[in-house]
Amino acid sequence: MNVAGSSTSYPTAVRSSLGAVARFVKFDPSGRYVAAGRWDGTTSIWDVETGSCVRILDGHVKEITSADWSRNSRYVLTSSKDWNVVVWDLTSEIDPPQRHTTIRFDSAVMSASFHPRNSLIILALTRMGEVYLVDLRHGRRSRDELCDDDESRNCGKQISLSAARFDLSGKHIFVGTSVGSILVFNTRTKMLIARYKIPAAGIIRGFDFTRGGRRMVTNSSDRILRQFDLPAYPNSGPDGAVVDQELEPTHKFSDPINKSSWHAMSYSPDGNWLAGGSTDPAGHKIYVWDIGNGGQFASALDGGPDSLASLQWHPTKSCWASTSRDGFIFIWHHPKEARWGAFAAGFEELSHNVEYQEREDEFDDVNEAEILRRKLEAEEKDIDIDAIEPSPWKDKMLSSPNDVDAIWADEEPDDDEPRSRWSIKRVGVV
Repeated sequence: MNVAGSSTSYPTAVRSSLGAVARFVKFDPSGRYVAAGRWDGTTSIWDVETGSCVRILDGHVKEITSADWSRNSRYVLTSSKDWNVVVWDLTSEIDPPQRHTTIRFDSAVMSASFHPRNSLIILALTRMGEVYLVDLRHGRRSRDELCDDDESRNCGKQISLSAARFDLSGKHIFVGTSVGSILVFNTRTKMLIARYKIPAAGIIRGFDFTRGGRRMVTNSSDRILRQFDLPAYPNSGPDGAVVDQELEPTHKFSDPINKSSWHAMSYSPDGNWLAGGSTDPAGHKIYVWDIGNGGQFASALDGGPDSLASLQWHPTKSCWASTSRDGFIFIWHHPKEARWGAFAAGFEELSHNVEYQEREDEFDDVNEAEILRRKLEAEEKDIDIDAIEPSPWKDKMLSSPNDVDAIWADEEPDDDEPRSRWSIKRVGVV
């Protein structure tokens, strides 16, 4: 059902499906491709526009647990229950591509991700509840474990870390715990700068951020999604001071029908909508809330009898990619009514009959030679096909010259160049 008067700008129907045998799906930053992690240890790269598989990444021996893209989509990172994180270069001419980098851990890796500014910096969460920040830059090679010894001592037991993610600037790492708290670390110093307690939340299972970075939603074991407004953190904690307080959500979201928990949640590109993928075994259920209208419940959508396994919003469009328990990838869209005015210049659609008035020059002879001259002039103008117009939300993440955290991340940059300078090597595609 839809809320009356709501401006529907979220997907409402399945446009196509891909037989990827996928456990989960992850859009690249352009939204053109998706990475599909599989139970057999392989990851397939699919072209959303053509519905074709363009690469197979085969290097793990157990189930894929997560995938991530570098900022310009050249590199893909995969983590697995085989204790490895592997980085792949999609420009490789070899089929299947060889591993570009392999990082070995002491237990199964449940999630891993690239730093938003540098793919040589990697964050990983293991099944043992440990979070590691791995720096592969030659001058800064390190593997640091992020932990909060104070909270463990206060609780009288070892706290297990259950979720980890960079914020969109890459300056901070948000870590969820098994006791319902959120730890915030400075990425450069690896120091804890904030500790937030979320009353009655249970285990923190995941995070998502709006593009502006000022709002965050959490998924926890009490079956509630919570949205928070985030403060602006200093580049480093003053004298090692740690913010320690309870954090009250601005909104709480739950399954209003079956009270199910959530596999995933995702903000729309503009942050005005939130989608939640339900664990309901009876169907492929997605719930939508209107954040721009006070967090009101907007719609409950059903994608069929196969239960949902993962969900992600397209980076720029009104589009979702979701996966079913049977491994299909569903691409959702928002169907638009046909506009007949697009088929003829000057055609105007009318809601009611009106009296037609002929213009004085409507049937005058047209100077075809003048029209042809103007067309030729337009064709002769130079067009810059390499220039890429920056995205407005990325402009908000640009840092000042004195931002030490950004300077640190940009030291020894990776070779993930803009897409205008390289292309994905497509194998088996004509």
